[in-house]
Amino acid sequence: MPNQSTENLVPISDIREGIAILKNGSLRMVLEVSAINFDLRSGDEQVAILQGFQRFLNSADFPLQIVISSRELNIDTYLKIVEQIVESAENELFRIQATEYARFIKELSGLANIMSKKFYIVIPFYVYEKPEATGLVESLKGVLQPKEVAKELTEEQFNTYKNQLLQRAELVYGGLVGLGLKIKPVEDENLKDLYYRLYNPSSKT
Repeated sequence: MPNQSTENLVPISDIREGIAILKNGSLRMVLEVSAINFDLRSGDEQVAILQGFQRFLNSADFPLQIVISSRELNIDTYLKIVEQIVESAENELFRIQATEYARFIKELSGLANIMSKKFYIVIPFYVYEKPEATGLVESLKGVLQPKEVAKELTEEQFNTYKNQLLQRAELVYGGLVGLGLKIKPVEDENLKDLYYRLYNPSSKT
């Protein structure tokens, strides 16, 4: 098998204005979604949340991807901050409590990995989409095997497709905000960092 550089294996050609441009010409917008504690809700609230989520899925006439990223949390920086606070503290009681707290966190991290979990919705846009691909099966085929598109986008094309993505993002926002979720787009630098961590799973958050 011929050697391939990492760059050739990554399907992204550019990231700008909060949008990932893939090498096949399609676009992706990523929205970060907050979590809610479903188990702490009452029975009626749980039913309302499930029904609201069902309505949101039924209202989407385009494919989308829900991604859950679970990674080991790097607490070294946090512990250094706590140690600096301990060193600068003038109150002896506070210094003792902060020292005990730092020791507890170190012991806890030694016993089990502390994980960070984040939730994302990836909204795709293909330049040439099949008009008949409205069913679930056809939509999934469109995600896994998108049609070949122009690899170079003009500024006018990019702005047009970006507006289409923004309309889809508004639909997602409207469908989820009523469930008590907070949604925000992932901007350029954070988007680059997100893709880097996805392609480097051994790195810690």
